[in-house]
Amino acid sequence: MQPAPVAPSLTSPLTRGILLAFIVALFAGTNFPWTLDDYDQAKQAYTSFEMVRQGHWLYQHTPNEGVATKPPLVGWISAGLFQTTKWWEGAWRIPSLAAALALLWLIAHEADAAFGAKSGLFAAAAFGLNLLTPRLATLVRTDMPLALVIFLIGLQIWRKIRRAERWTTRDRTIAFALLTISMLIKGPIVFAFVLPGLVAYQILRPRTAAPSAWSGWWPWLFSFGIFLAWTIGGIVRQPGFYESVVLKEFAGRFTETIHKPQPIYFYLPHLLHKFAPWSLFIVALTIAFWRRREKMTPATLWLVCWSLGGLVLMSIIPSKRVDRIFPIVPPLCLLLGAQIAAAREISWKRNELERWLKVALVFAFVFSGGYAAWKIGSRTHDNAAALVRFAREVRRTTEERHWRYEVAGGREEGLLLYLRRDHFLSPNDAVAQWKTGGLDALVVPSRPSPPWVASLPGAREFLLSETSPVIPSYSLLVRSP
Repeated sequence: MQPAPVAPSLTSPLTRGILLAFIVALFAGTNFPWTLDDYDQAKQAYTSFEMVRQGHWLYQHTPNEGVATKPPLVGWISAGLFQTTKWWEGAWRIPSLAAALALLWLIAHEADAAFGAKSGLFAAAAFGLNLLTPRLATLVRTDMPLALVIFLIGLQIWRKIRRAERWTTRDRTIAFALLTISMLIKGPIVFAFVLPGLVAYQILRPRTAAPSAWSGWWPWLFSFGIFLAWTIGGIVRQPGFYESVVLKEFAGRFTETIHKPQPIYFYLPHLLHKFAPWSLFIVALTIAFWRRREKMTPATLWLVCWSLGGLVLMSIIPSKRVDRIFPIVPPLCLLLGAQIAAAREISWKRNELERWLKVALVFAFVFSGGYAAWKIGSRTHDNAAALVRFAREVRRTTEERHWRYEVAGGREEGLLLYLRRDHFLSPNDAVAQWKTGGLDALVVPSRPSPPWVASLPGAREFLLSETSPVIPSYSLLVRSP
């Protein structure tokens, strides 16, 4: 009689390979088809486009000629990628995807080294299998690169605590570099995600047993000074910078008049839902440890302070949006790994823990995979890429016929980038250039007032070869023969 085949363990290479392949597929595919029409992606994409096309490397604008409100580092990266690849869609999305993959590897590696292979597996699964990470992994935004740098800052502190090491000049220089990078990605928001946890840890840590997490003042002050220099330069050199960036984008977050305010509890239910089932697992293990009066290690205390400190402070700020809380997800993944390792060391039933871990993993596969399938299916059904295909046909047609063309202003900021144009024309400028013969073709909104064909002598609508079930709200007008 032959023995029954043994199922692969959770930490086997096969299981890890399946998990990694599934997570990478989620990261790459959840936002398919790729567009720039939501979540302010067009604004972020336009910064690198303006750098390459117009040479504006320090201060940029939005597609509708407003002032860009974020520092330029991610734009620099995208501009450099385009110069290498000549592929804008990749140059805009690779920074987020690369940051997501780097975070996945770092979380798995650090949890594996600190707590064992099983903790590493589930920490990686928690990061990859939820509703937040795959959604942000290819968005043209700064959230994922910012989360990576904030995680590296917190990870440096965590390593110093685990090893009970003193801060050296080299350590402080690394901290300064990471803080400066975060400042040049999204400004001093890093303070909200790291400083509250630092203060809480320094207050709560045992006076003799736990090492200090504080690197000293100069990395924080000098990095903020670099951001301040960029801000002052913008105020001096860019009209509207003070109103748009200082008053509205930064100071306006702390008021209830400029940005739409949300209640203080806004982030908690969203986090419990979008980080499920891992959020529920963390809560359940925390309650179990508290009831058993289990002692917390200094390194785990830092993970708790780091995660909760960012959550509490971001909850106090009136202006809220779900993706802004994402930088606390990576430390929560490490915390889950620490909890799993601690639970396996005490006198709980290991079989019961193993069973619940498997249930959570299967649920996470179905939950995150189902969400990704629904997103792709709904976007495909709604023909989300109709404007992208329309613009691609316009570029192909005008290039083949050597037509000079521009695009008149509309609501869709992404269209400017799909057509690879520097700016929208105002209706008056469009009509003036048409009448003087400066244009052979013009992309216009389909239902303007007054009608475009009546305003442009000799204009007719050009029917593109590629059609779609949903007609874009734009048309290509050309001169009649």
